[in-house]
Formats: sequence, C-alpha cells, structure tokens
Amino acid sequence: MTTDLIGVPAQYGAILRSAMDSLFKTFENFSEGTLIVDADARIVWINERYAARFGFTDTQQAIGLDCETVIPNSLMREVVQTGKPILLDVLENGREPFVVMRLPLKDEAGRTVGAVGFALFDELKSLTPLFSHYSRVQEELIAARQSLAQARRAKYTLASFVGTSAASLEVKRQARRAANVDSPVLLLGETGTGKELLAHAIHGTSARAGGPLVTVNVAAIPDTLLEVEFFGAAQGAYTGADRRGRVGKFELAHGGTLFLDEIGDMPLPLQGKLLRVLQDQEFEPLGSNRIVRTDVRIVAATSADLPALVAAGRFRADLFYRLNVLTIHAPPLRARRSDIEALAYAILEELCTPGRGGHGRHLELQDDALRLLIAHDWPGNVRELRNTLERAIMLSDSERIDARTLTPFIGGVVTPRPFAAVPAGGREAMPEVQPGLDDSNSYTQAMADFERRFLSDALRATGGRVADAAARIGIGRATLYKKIAALGIAI
Repeated sequence: MTTDLIGVPAQYGAILRSAMDSLFKTFENFSEGTLIVDADARIVWINERYAARFGFTDTQQAIGLDCETVIPNSLMREVVQTGKPILLDVLENGREPFVVMRLPLKDEAGRTVGAVGFALFDELKSLTPLFSHYSRVQEELIAARQSLAQARRAKYTLASFVGTSAASLEVKRQARRAANVDSPVLLLGETGTGKELLAHAIHGTSARAGGPLVTVNVAAIPDTLLEVEFFGAAQGAYTGADRRGRVGKFELAHGGTLFLDEIGDMPLPLQGKLLRVLQDQEFEPLGSNRIVRTDVRIVAATSADLPALVAAGRFRADLFYRLNVLTIHAPPLRARRSDIEALAYAILEELCTPGRGGHGRHLELQDDALRLLIAHDWPGNVRELRNTLERAIMLSDSERIDARTLTPFIGGVVTPRPFAAVPAGGREAMPEVQPGLDDSNSYTQAMADFERRFLSDALRATGGRVADAAARIGIGRATLYKKIAALGIAI
C-alpha cells in the first residue's frame, strides 16, 4: 500500500520500528557490552558479554539491580534524570577502561522512560589516533596562547634605560610617576632615543602589568588598513575580509596598554575616531553594529614635532591635548654623553652573547675608542651606537676595540671602494694603497676590501647560495649574512 506520492510506503511506523531494531542489533553486535535501564536506573536488560565482565554468570542475576550495583561508576542514572545523552565517555571500572555511549529512551509524550548504554571499546588504543590528534591540538593551542601572552608582556624595565646622567635620572623619575597613574602618556624624542623601551617600562611598572601590552606602529601600516587594525572588522565587512572577522588592537589591549608608535603619522580621518574612543571608551568594529567597551591605557610616541604638525593642520589639536597629559621627553644621546660608556658596554655584552655573532668574546673598549664615541654627536642616538659597535665586532678579530677599528663606521655608512676590472684569470685587482693616507685608515680599509673579495669569491663559487658559501669557508650562515650586509656585497 502506498500514498499518493509514488514509491513512498504508508506503513511509516513499521519501517521506523524496523530501523530501530536494526540499529540496536548493529550496536549490540559490534559493541563490547549493552544494557538497558528503566526510569529508576534499574537494569531491565544486559547482554551476556557485559554481564560476564562484571562477574555475573547469568544475566538474570543483574536484572532489577541498580545500575551502580552492577557497573561501578555508571552514569546511566544521570542520563535518565536529565534526559540528555552522553555520547562519548570513558568508564573506569578498576581494570581496563571502556569507551561508552549512553542514550535516553523516551515515550511518545517525550518523557524519559529509561536509557540504553553501549560499551563501544574495551581498549582505549582503538581511539588512540583521535586522542593523539586532540592532545596534540590542545598542546599546540596552549603553546600558542602562552607564546602570544609572552609576546604581549613588557620586554624592558626602567633598568634597561642605561644611564646615571641627570637627564637619564629625570626621565626615569617621570616614567615612574606615569606608571602610577592611568592617564595617557606622550613620549617625545628623536629616533633611537628609547621611546619604545620607556613604553614597555611604564606598562611593566603600572597596575596594568598583568594585562596585555599591544603595539601598533602607525607608520608601518597603510592608511587604508589602519582603521581595521585599530577597531577590527565584522565578517565580510570588506572585500577580502576574513570570514570570521577580525579583532582590533583596542579589543586585544582590553585591560592593558595600547602603545601607538609614530602617532604623528596617523591620517587625519582616523585621528577623529581615535579621539572619540579615548573619550567614550567604546567603538564599533568596521561593518558591525556591535558596541565594544574597552578599558585601555594609551601610551603614544613620536619623533615628529607635534605642535608644529598641529599648527600646520596635519594633527588635530583636540587629540594632541587629549594625549598631552603626561609628556616625557627622551633625551638625545649627545645630551647625556656621560652615559655613553655604560651604554656601549651594555650593548657589547648583549652582542657578545652566544648566538648573537660575538661568539661569547669579552670585548674591551680602549681609551681612544671611548673618547671617539663620547665626542660623536650620534644623530641616530642609541640605535646608531648599537649599529656601530655591531659592525665593529663583526669585522674585528681583536678583543680590544680601539679608535682605528671604530673610525670607518662613525659618521656614516662605509662606502665600498670601486674595484678594478676583473682580468681574464677571474681575479680582481688589489686596490692600490695611495701614499699619504692615514695608516690606520688604509689598513682598516685594506682589510675590509680583502674580506669583501674573499666572501664575494666564496659566494660566486657556490652560485650565490649563502648556506653553501658559509659551510665552505667555515663560518656560520648568520655571521655571513651580517658580513654581507656590513660590506655591501651584492648576492
């Protein structure tokens, strides 16, 4: 008998009962054990294999008993009480654990009248691939979260701001005061004066140290992406947007500090939106109607002349006044020359640690080298000082750094001398030492020229493969890369 729909049988109930019987028999045949309990969690049926597992030679001995009496640690009672299934679980029974599944049984009115349980496996090794994959994913997730959390912690303290000059001590005093309040901080100073270091130190000393420190380099992000970078975006808010949306830096920095580096480069339209967030402590992600409340402390830094930008109409005056609550001027290196010696040795110690190219050497600055360092104005400040010392370490075999070693690197980039044409034999002509040149300069330059030719030959012989060239001449690949950059060698 069929309905008006061709091929559809009318006896739905019979087919449903047949499907249920077939499904039950399939599970019962393939599982290690099966039992059924009533609404009071008393056993009304158990197969022989399962009963034997728990010491019953006759299944009738288990009928009518509470499920916990037959199967210690059973959760069948929870299933009949809640009416909710427990689809995959591990049952500990004192010997080998079972992987079990428990399903409620309900009548036509939807009332729970019992439950059925299947012991799917008697050995966890059957699920080893699944458990291994899950465990590996969990471990990777935990490691990623820990790594991200570590990356969003302060990397520097006020002790990292090396120096005992009056200017340095005043900066540290102001930074400690800034750490004790929650107002915005504006860090001003030339490039390389340590503004980022001060931002980390202020956050690490503040009450927000346990929260995240999120950094945005405004100058390094295209203007079209800055709004999304700050406030995030809803799913599909713009072409190419992530299907899951994007979380902005303000939301990531909730409860912590948001460090806005090079804020002087922020475009005017975004300045107005930033001002509103600072005033209202809330924002809407791009393409979303969701209001996000945020609790963020702002530390901003710039090497630009903000008052001049305000006067020129390139920076909003209201945003400048909102940020200019606590202002700290990071002094240039030429304003604290008495700190240069301590700074230089701190940099040398860091550069000489194993793995940084110094090979654990103990380097010492000669008196003439110190005088040279102190006399220089350092327009690039600490960053330039570090660069100079790093280049000197790479190209010096001596543990005593004197003025002759430093002279070629102070005051600008060393320009490689032009080479003579390569003769047919494939060897470059040695540069001719001109009479009357300062001996120290000619010696240093000659050594640099020799090293440049030697490394160029090694790279040429290996077809430009840096790793092969480094192995061929017996130095580390990272060291060779540094020498290539320092000597201006084209690969």
